[in-house]
Amino acid sequence: MPPNGRIRVLVVDDSALMRQFISDILRTDPRIEVAGTARDGRDALAQIKAVKPDIVTMDVEMPNMDGLKALEEIMKTNPIPVIMLSTMTQDGAETTLKALALGCVDFIGKPSGSISLNIKDIGREIIDKVIAASTAKVRTRSGIFAPSSKPLAPAQDFRRMTPPAMMAAGRFDIVAIASSTGGPMALSELMPKIPKKFPVPIVITQHMPKEFTGSFAKRLNESSQIEVVEGFEGLTLKPGRAVIAPGGSHLVVKRRQGSAICSLSDAPPVLSVKPAANIMFLSLADEYAGNVLCVILTGMGRDGTDGAIALKRRGAYVIAESQKTCVVYGMPKAAVDAGIVDEILPLNEIPDAIVRIVKG
Repeated sequence: MPPNGRIRVLVVDDSALMRQFISDILRTDPRIEVAGTARDGRDALAQIKAVKPDIVTMDVEMPNMDGLKALEEIMKTNPIPVIMLSTMTQDGAETTLKALALGCVDFIGKPSGSISLNIKDIGREIIDKVIAASTAKVRTRSGIFAPSSKPLAPAQDFRRMTPPAMMAAGRFDIVAIASSTGGPMALSELMPKIPKKFPVPIVITQHMPKEFTGSFAKRLNESSQIEVVEGFEGLTLKPGRAVIAPGGSHLVVKRRQGSAICSLSDAPPVLSVKPAANIMFLSLADEYAGNVLCVILTGMGRDGTDGAIALKRRGAYVIAESQKTCVVYGMPKAAVDAGIVDEILPLNEIPDAIVRIVKG
């Protein structure tokens, strides 16, 4: 939380009606102050200098200077947390992924339509993500930045000594990864470092809408040595393949006659997210017992901890991303606080750790 106790937000949208709607939503939470509004990217850059907000909510499609160009300039000159508002379409998904690569900390799927009157339907999501972004670090290609009002707390990594039997080759049959806020950029760094002949399958739950996970899987596949695909009912899990849970469905892993397949569940959200890492982890505990390498990356909330507890009780090995590199140290912290984490590592060390542990 900023020193004055309230989170100052700059609302950027070319629609006056949308600026009003979003501002009204934010003002319903006493922790948030609307510091100002801007009508396009150029206006946003000027307002950032004038009102010095803690966070920016930014529409993507605007005249004069669109959200992507404004975001790129912000990341170069004054890195602060930016939340992008994007339409829930294929084009919107591609644009959002570009924004995440540039350094926006999170995004909100904007209801379709030229004037999104049902923006109020996602009011809770807007508030929750602004609150989370107030503690976020900005991660760009050139480094990690913390807003000056929120200095980084010291983070101590540790490596627990593990009995040799636990690390024997062939001990782990699958790798399971959970991520949320900041996860797309983290996965974009992690997955290309997994070697082509990786000996076990990988399953990933990244919190994303259903319109976005297919595009995200395609992007990861293009940059990775192994195959990366969006999961679907009956898809076989195999070495050299990573499967991303499709937005709007829980990914459940089942083993049948020696093969592992994906099954999709339409069960309600767990801890307000769907897909939920907890569901994926619990299914792995049932099917693989402790022969699972569990990795929890950056993210808001505590999704993954309960499932990781079940895995740990059966002998699984758990890695959590360090606070040093997390955009939001929520999900890894919850697992660390639960006492189930074997190693805390900065993101750049996690790919080598995955290979080391799986190959024994």
